[in-house]
Order: sequence, then C-alpha cells, then structure tokens
Amino acid sequence: MAQDTALRGIHVPLVTPFDATGAVAARALERLACEVLDAGAAGIVALGTTGEAAALDAAERDLVTEVCARVCRERGAWLTVGAGSSDTRTSAAALARLGERPEVRAALVTVPSFVRPSPDGVLAHFERLTAASPVPLIVYHIPYRTGLPLDAGTLRTLGALPGIAGIKYAGGGIGPETVALLGDLPEGFTVLAGDDAYLVPLLAMGAAGGILASAHLATERFVELAAAWEAGEVGRARELGHALARLSAAAFAEPNPTVVKGVLHAQGRIPTPDVRLPLLPAGAASVAGALRRIAELTPAAGVRVS
Repeated sequence: MAQDTALRGIHVPLVTPFDATGAVAARALERLACEVLDAGAAGIVALGTTGEAAALDAAERDLVTEVCARVCRERGAWLTVGAGSSDTRTSAAALARLGERPEVRAALVTVPSFVRPSPDGVLAHFERLTAASPVPLIVYHIPYRTGLPLDAGTLRTLGALPGIAGIKYAGGGIGPETVALLGDLPEGFTVLAGDDAYLVPLLAMGAAGGILASAHLATERFVELAAAWEAGEVGRARELGHALARLSAAAFAEPNPTVVKGVLHAQGRIPTPDVRLPLLPAGAASVAGALRRIAELTPAAGVRVS
C-alpha cells in the first residue's frame, strides 16, 4: 500500500461533549472539530477512547460520526473513526458500515483486548477485518489497556498486510521493541505516536505524527512541533517538545479524558466537563495544573505563541 501523505502530522481524537441533560452536545462537538482543524490539525478522530465511545449508544455514535463527517467534508480534512471490538465478526460488521460515509478515510481498530489471542490470532483477526473494511485500518497498539503486548516482528507483519495503513503506537514508553519496529518499517506503513508524552522521541525515531488527546489544548503548538521536527529544526523541536510533554503529563494526571474535558469547559469550549460512569470528572487541582501548563506556553518560557 502506498503511504498516504495525509496520514501525517497531528490528529486530534475528539472528546464527546455532553450538555447539562447528559446528551451529546452536537454543536459543541462541531465547534471543537472546526477549532482544531483551523489550528492546523491534519485530521480528527471520532469515537476513540478519548471520545468515550464505549459509553455511547448506537444512536449517539451515529450522531458523533455524522457531525465529524460533515466538518471534514466541508474542510477537506482527514477523518478517522474508531471501530471494532474484541470480537472479529462484530468488528467486521461495524467496519463494513463505514462504507456508508465517504468522508471516512481510515478506521482506528484496537488490538483485541481481554481475550489475549496468540500473535497468529491477532494476524488472522486483522486479515479478516481488512477484507471487510471499505477503508484502510490504523492498528491501535496499546498493551497497557488491551493486556496484549506484541513484539516488533508481529507489528511489522501486521503492517505488511494489504489494507493496513499504519499504527497508533502507545507502548507506554520507549523500549527495545519500539526501536526495532521504527528501525525497520514495512513500505507504506505509518507510525503515529499514541502516548502524548513520548511524541518527541517517536518523531526522532521516524514516526510521522501523532493521535494525541492533549492536542485539544494546544493544537497549534503540537502542529508546530511536528513541523519543526520534519524541517530538521532539532533545537526548536526539543525546546517545544519539553514544554508540551509537561502539558501532556498534566492532561493525563487523571483518567483520560477527564482533565481534557475539565480544561475545555474552563475555557468555555464545551458546555460541561461531564464524563460518563465509570469515569468521574477531574478534580479542580488537576484542571488547574493543566491550565497552568497552557499558560506557560508563552514567549517568556521560550515557546512561541502565534
């Protein structure tokens, strides 16, 4: 598969805002999608973990997808939609339905969680899904959530499958398997950082960008960071990367997306900070901490603000 150059840069996995009644706040979602795209994001992700997809019913998931599709259609932007589950048949059916929305450019699909299949089972799962999907797949590798770490060899084999465009890599750190994977990528296989705090080292090792929840809070700065690295401005990228890593740490001080939603509400960008159980809203101290990190993104801190 030839690499699609649009699958680069910063993609924002949108939160799902709720109004005071607990319903999806569709207008706020639309505004948020427009804001991050106007700030330079290469695309948005609907129905990711940050969007609390597991807590939405079918009608709500359709509404979120419809809103995001409309914005991306109007802006000509890349739309990725989270789809799939630990069951292959259910995942294939969900992916097949994405063909009804021509705006969808890719599907973000997690490695099966909880059931812990063998590496061969994971490969068979994705082979079946690529056959059913009308759009390329981005494999979401996040072993601290799925309970299924995969070595670099297995990930490379996945990346070589027709219909696999790339991987959202959230390994929980930088280790030998990270080095091995990024040192020998299949042709056309794009790596996007999925752990916000490790964006800079992953870009340095060859990642093409990231899918980053904390990019809601400083989209232009994350876009600037990715552009600086691609342009070879290493000193600039390192300086900005340290500041944004501190913001990312603050944004994940409590379970995602609670702090991000708390900050967006404090900024007046979404109507409530509400999340759905079993998540609880972030504490005031965590929200204040993230707001302080945003305030530090100033010329006085050595970070250009446009």
